[in-house]
Amino acid sequence: MNELKNIIILTLFIMSGYQVAGQGLSSAQIDSVVQVSMDSMPHAGLAVAVVKDGKLVHSKGYGVISINSDEMVDNHTRFAIASNSKAFTSAALAILVDEGKIGWNDRVVDHIPEFTTYDPYVTANFTIIDLLTHRSGLDLGAGDLMWIPDGNDFEFADIVKSFQYQTPVSDFRTKYDYDNLMYIVAGEIIARKSGMTWSEFVETKIMEPLGMNESAGIRQRLSNKSNVAKPHSLVDGEMVQIDEFDSEIAAAAAGIYSSVEDISKWMLMHLNHGIVNDTIQFISARNHGNMWRPYINRGFTTKPGKPYNTHFNAYGLGWGIRDVKGFIRLNHTGGLPGMLSQTILIPELELGIVVLTNSDPGGYSFISIPNTILDSYIGVDSINWVSRMSDVIENREHEGDSVTELVWRTVKKAKSKHLNLDDYTGTFHDNWFGNIIITEKDGDLWIRSERSPKLTGKMYYYNANTFAIWWDYRDMECDAFASFTLNKEGKAVSFTMEGISPNIDFSFDFQHLNLVRVK
Repeated sequence: MNELKNIIILTLFIMSGYQVAGQGLSSAQIDSVVQVSMDSMPHAGLAVAVVKDGKLVHSKGYGVISINSDEMVDNHTRFAIASNSKAFTSAALAILVDEGKIGWNDRVVDHIPEFTTYDPYVTANFTIIDLLTHRSGLDLGAGDLMWIPDGNDFEFADIVKSFQYQTPVSDFRTKYDYDNLMYIVAGEIIARKSGMTWSEFVETKIMEPLGMNESAGIRQRLSNKSNVAKPHSLVDGEMVQIDEFDSEIAAAAAGIYSSVEDISKWMLMHLNHGIVNDTIQFISARNHGNMWRPYINRGFTTKPGKPYNTHFNAYGLGWGIRDVKGFIRLNHTGGLPGMLSQTILIPELELGIVVLTNSDPGGYSFISIPNTILDSYIGVDSINWVSRMSDVIENREHEGDSVTELVWRTVKKAKSKHLNLDDYTGTFHDNWFGNIIITEKDGDLWIRSERSPKLTGKMYYYNANTFAIWWDYRDMECDAFASFTLNKEGKAVSFTMEGISPNIDFSFDFQHLNLVRVK
C-alpha cells in the first residue's frame, strides 16, 4: 500500500515539474499534495493558505464542511484552530505591554492576587512570561480535565486555585511541560487589564485591525454561523461527524475559529515583524521580537540529523522555535476533537503556511501538507510526508489497539464474583477536580464526575483492585483504569486513575487525580 502511495506521489510531482530546490510548490502542485493526502486516509475537509514575500500565493479549500451535507470547504470556511490561539494570547499581551498596562516580567499575583501554586516562592515569583512558556514545573497537561471534555462547570476561580493541589515534576523554570491552564490565566490578565473579555479584546484589538472579519474568539461569537466546518473523527475505519467542542472556558488557550484567508493576514503581519500594510506598527518591534525569543529549551544537539540539520528546539511566547536547514522555523499546532491544524512561519524567507482540517486523524494532513510545502522552499529533497504520516498513524493505532484489546479481553475473562460492589460505591473527592461518585446498578458499578458530566461510564472488573472504565463519551479515546486502596475491612478508601490506551490525549490527565472517600 505504501509503495503504491510513493508511486502516485512521485508521478504527480514529475507531471507537475516539481523539485527545483527553493522555488516552492505552485498552486497546482499543492492541489496534488492535498489530493494524495486525502486519498491516503478518510477525510472530511481541509483548507490551505501560503503567503510569500508579502503576498498571498495560495488560499483554497478542499473536501466538505460535513460528511452529512454536500457543502464544500473553501478558503473562507471557519475551523477551530485550537492551540494556534495561544499566539493570539501572546500578541494580545504584547499590545498591552506596548500600551504600558503590563510588563512581561510582572508577577502574576500583582494582577491576579488569588493566583496560588504548589509553592510559596513559585507563587510569589511567577511572571507573565512564565505563564506563556510551559516552564511552571507542573506535569504535561496538568489540570486539563477541568476543560476537556467540554460541558463541565469549572470556572476561572476553580482553575486559578487548582495549581496548589498539583504535584510538580520539575524545578520551576527548568523544564518544558506543555500546560493549557496557564494560558487561561494569561487570558484573565488580558480581561482584567483591558475591561474586556479575552475574546472581545482579541477580536477588537487584533482581528478587526488586521481585517480578519471571518474570525472570532470562540465559535459562539461568530457573527455568521454559515460556512463553519464540523468536526469529524475516524471510528472503526469510517469518518463520522461528532459534536462541536465548546471551549469557552479555555478560549485563551484553544478557542479561536478562523479561516485560512484570515490566518493569512495574521501571518503577513508577523512576517512583517508586527507591521501592517507596510506603514502601521501594529506591535512594536521590541515586543514582537520578545514573542519569537527562545525562553525554554526543548532539545539541543551538536550532531544534527539530515535533512534539516536541526540543532535546537525551543519555545517562545505562544510559538515553537527551531532551526531547519539554516532557517528559523516558528510554528504551532492545534488539536481539538475532530479538528487538527498547524501554522508555520519562516521569517527569513517571508514564508507562512497554514493548514486547517476538520478530520481526526485525517492522515495527519496538518503535518504532511505544510511540511511538504516547506521542504520545497528550503531546498530539502522531498520527503514522502503523506506516506510517513500514514505509517505513523498505522503504527500508533496498532500499538494502541494491541494494548486496549488486551485490556478488554482480560476484562471478559476476569472473575469478580468475590467482590462486594458496595465496598467500592461512594463519593470520592479530589482537591482540584471535585467529586467522583460511584454507584451500583443492576449488579454493575457506574462512575460519574459531579462537575464534568460527560465523564460517566460503566466500570468493569479488571484485576486485583483495579477496574476498567468504558466512558459514555466517545468523541476521543479516553477510557481509564481506576485502582483502589482498601482498608483492613476491605472497603475502598481512595483510588487513582490512568488512561488505558498509550494514545490517550495528554489532556485527559486522570493520573493527576487523588480521589479520597468523603462519603
